[in-house]
Amino acid sequence: MRKISNVFYLTIALIVITVGYGVFASDSFETLTVNVKNFVASSFGWYYMLLLSLLLLLSIFLIFSPYGKIRLGKDTDRPEFSTITWIAMLFSAGMGIGLVFYGAAEPLSHYAISPATEEANTDAAFKEAMRQSFFHWGIHIWAMYGIVALSLAYFQFRKGAPGLISATLKPIFGKKMDGPWGTLVDVLAVFATAFGVATTLGFGAVQINAGLNYLFGIKIGTFSQFVIIAIVTVLFIMSASTGLSKGIKYLSNTNLVLAVLLLVFIVILGPTLLILNMFTDSLGGYVANLVKMSFSTAPLDEGNREWLFDWTIFYWAWWISWAPFVSMFIARVSKGRTIREFMVGVLLAPTLLCAFWFSAFGTTAINMQKSGIADIASAPTELVIFEMFHEMPWASVISVVAILLIASFFVTSADSATFVLGMQSTYGSMTPLTSVKVIWGVIQSSIALILLSVGGLAALQNTIIIAALPFSFVMLLMVISLMKALNIERSRQR
Repeated sequence: MRKISNVFYLTIALIVITVGYGVFASDSFETLTVNVKNFVASSFGWYYMLLLSLLLLLSIFLIFSPYGKIRLGKDTDRPEFSTITWIAMLFSAGMGIGLVFYGAAEPLSHYAISPATEEANTDAAFKEAMRQSFFHWGIHIWAMYGIVALSLAYFQFRKGAPGLISATLKPIFGKKMDGPWGTLVDVLAVFATAFGVATTLGFGAVQINAGLNYLFGIKIGTFSQFVIIAIVTVLFIMSASTGLSKGIKYLSNTNLVLAVLLLVFIVILGPTLLILNMFTDSLGGYVANLVKMSFSTAPLDEGNREWLFDWTIFYWAWWISWAPFVSMFIARVSKGRTIREFMVGVLLAPTLLCAFWFSAFGTTAINMQKSGIADIASAPTELVIFEMFHEMPWASVISVVAILLIASFFVTSADSATFVLGMQSTYGSMTPLTSVKVIWGVIQSSIALILLSVGGLAALQNTIIIAALPFSFVMLLMVISLMKALNIERSRQR
């Protein structure tokens, strides 16, 4: 066990305390986390908007700057994975289950309960619903992931530093990052990762359960979700034991194939022409309104401000809480690419894929609601997509593909997370011990199971949103550290 760092033990202790609080004092836990989350949203909403916009501007600058030629690794290094496999890995780790969970439900919600700027259930609300969905899952998120991942990859592969968040801050703080302060930074990153992925596993289990209920009548409840999580846990632990170049690589490619297959079904069997027109129109509207949406805080409009808190600010904090996990994984699979190639790929490919996904699923769902085919807006979030399938040809086939995709995303997310958690708790090792990955896999599943059993997923979401605030300050320090290191390297090359 000599390869395991203090980060491992400290984070597990924090997890036990947090989960214990959630189990034995669930009402108090939920009240506390709701109050703190509301304080963070109301007091730091402007900060989140500025932060993500800053990271997007920096990402664009790096693409066109002389820094773009610098390679993430030695000058002779080349990418380990093909571009298609690399994009599949980005897509699987960065979004995963959320795309299936919210693909139809979010645009439909914005249409039926529109932002205060538009009247609900109108054509204007239809367009606004698509633009907002693009915005919440678009280029800002990938810029954030990209900058954090770039910092990790640059210091790890170019400078030979360990794959730790704390190691990226050494240009600013020096050897202090080898002591308690560095441990604190890494514990925060591991804590956010463990809880962020556990929450997603909970959502995945609930939606798989809903799909199996729709197809086979399997009862929706804690026992069914327990069995689902147990089966998937065995699968992702088996995958994790095979290593990055096998398990996660094959699963990511499987995800992409299943996602494309499901997308093709929806485009062909749904309102094809309307989907294509809405994608084109919404993409243009998204780009045209990007600056306005990026800085909108609605300071004088209480109704719209509340909507921003519930959706945009919530999302920004949620994505920040996921940044340690997703960015570490993106960094690990991006060795050998230039900064320009890396940033272009991370910004554009997943953003366009997500935009077309929401166009297909969102347009189909809203069109059904708008035309009176079915009232799917009243369905629970996890059932919206299956209610939509019910009104389409080949409903059972599409539902099976969707369940397989959710399960595949489920395994990939958990598999990727066990790898990242293993790295962070073994001094940044590129090949963490299998036993450590297995322990983290069991811990993630246990968190999801325990909190599902006591109905604590909402409080768990609030917890990781709260954890996003301190990590956002770490992100700013990572930006300063990265730019300092890049400036030094450029000056030496002249």
